[in-house]
Amino acid sequence: MKAACNFGQRRFVFLSDSFYPREPAPIMVRQVRSQEEFHRALAIRLRVFVREQGVPRSIELDDDDQAAIHFLAKAGGRTVGTARLVMRNGQAKIGRMAVLKSYRGRGIGRELLKHAVRTARRRGAEKIFLHAQLPVVGFYAGMGFRQVGRVFCEAGIPHRKMILARYSEFRNSESPRMRST
Repeated sequence: MKAACNFGQRRFVFLSDSFYPREPAPIMVRQVRSQEEFHRALAIRLRVFVREQGVPRSIELDDDDQAAIHFLAKAGGRTVGTARLVMRNGQAKIGRMAVLKSYRGRGIGRELLKHAVRTARRRGAEKIFLHAQLPVVGFYAGMGFRQVGRVFCEAGIPHRKMILARYSEFRNSESPRMRST
């Protein structure tokens, strides 16, 4: 007899009366290096923001895409997440963070955010900020970002501006499952 169950991030395969846990696939985050990778990032954003959340395509794809630094996250060899970093006047804006629905809750967003923050610091950012959708404000707060200002609407979705004023506040512990290339 063989059956499979998911409990949190672990997958168990039951054979008779014994079971063997399978470790989650390692998460690899890297900067986009080709047009093909850039199109994969856009495909994830379109799926998450346009199809799932109803953001108009004309808002989702903007002029910042050409100058931004884009990142891709892979799990088990599959491209499952993306983020972008826009550098301007010593400030870095992290945005367009998106993870495919079936891969959420596995630490992929955390690893994308860590990679984006490290890249911003290496490129000399004095201030790092983002616009968080209200349901994920807690995620960013848990990573050391703090809320500033009032709630505002962006693409028809309530957001909150959040800043990482000091790099030391950032939760930058390396995950044993994460590899950066």
